[in-house]
Amino acid sequence: MFNFLLKKIVYSFLVIFGVLTIVFFLFNVLPGDPARMMLDKREDSKQLEIIKKKYGFDRPIFTQYLFYLNDLSIVSIHNNHPDSFTFLDKRKYSATKIIDIYNYSIVLKKPYLRTSFVKSNLKVSTIIRTTFPNTFLLAFLAILFGLVFGLIFGVISALNKDKFFDKIVLYFSVIGMALPSFFSAIIIAWVFGYILNAYTGLNMTGSLYEIDDYGISRTIQFKNIILPAITLGIRPLAVIIQLSRNSLLEVLSMDYIRTAKAKGLNKFIIVFKHALRNSLNPVITAVSGWFASLLAGAVFVEYIFAWNGLGKEIVDALNNMDLPVVMGSVIFISLIFVIINILVDLIYAWIDPRVRIE
Repeated sequence: MFNFLLKKIVYSFLVIFGVLTIVFFLFNVLPGDPARMMLDKREDSKQLEIIKKKYGFDRPIFTQYLFYLNDLSIVSIHNNHPDSFTFLDKRKYSATKIIDIYNYSIVLKKPYLRTSFVKSNLKVSTIIRTTFPNTFLLAFLAILFGLVFGLIFGVISALNKDKFFDKIVLYFSVIGMALPSFFSAIIIAWVFGYILNAYTGLNMTGSLYEIDDYGISRTIQFKNIILPAITLGIRPLAVIIQLSRNSLLEVLSMDYIRTAKAKGLNKFIIVFKHALRNSLNPVITAVSGWFASLLAGAVFVEYIFAWNGLGKEIVDALNNMDLPVVMGSVIFISLIFVIINILVDLIYAWIDPRVRIE
């Protein structure tokens, strides 16, 4: 177990480091000057110079990259001079000093994702902390919708192989896999949120919390999550139906299932106690992969439904060239991917005793 976790941690570090490096250099070679964008029409040469110095834009790209790594690292080096870019400012860093060496301090701190260029120097970590719970809730409900109905339809389809119900389920599952999320989001929002609004009571757009006309009280509107969750859950639903069906059919053809049938065991016990559990490995793989993907892939769905989550925040940040928010969000999502993959490997060993963690 220790060796397994050590390997996964090293692998995770390399993955996040690779993502961080690619994202940093990709966004720093894109056209456009963040300093000019921040000043907008108020631009003059003196203010431009101040902004570039404040955010380190006047440094070479590789130096900026090293500064960014230093900000993200939990053990970092900081200059003790107040005018230095790496000065240990308590307003920026939450740190504990380890040792002082000449004019530098080595500290233990929380990773610093820097501040937004657009939102009045609001910390990126604060933006993620505010918006990610909404994205997590949306992705969780979407994958729950896909898992519950996917298993139900998959099992029924497997038990009625090649019959009318099986063919209908397979037909619609293929459509579900082929349908892009952004297209289905537009159609679902238009049909159920606009045309049939009088019957469904659902809105085309809206977030989890709504503020009244006076800006005083804030109320939770759970109905606003129904359409985006269903939209986001369509493709996982289609995949889980096919995986659970095919995996269950394979398990039902194995020798120990035929032995159980020969001994006269009840069909319900054979399917749900013996066969279904052993057919869940592919489903778990799909669920884990899709859940992580939904956290990243909710961008278009959140934007179309105006759901105030991390995906919508990323789109807004891209439109405004707010690079710290985009880079911080991508790194955070990469971390979520890595954590989910580790948890999935542990769940494998719990469900299937044949899988050994080494």
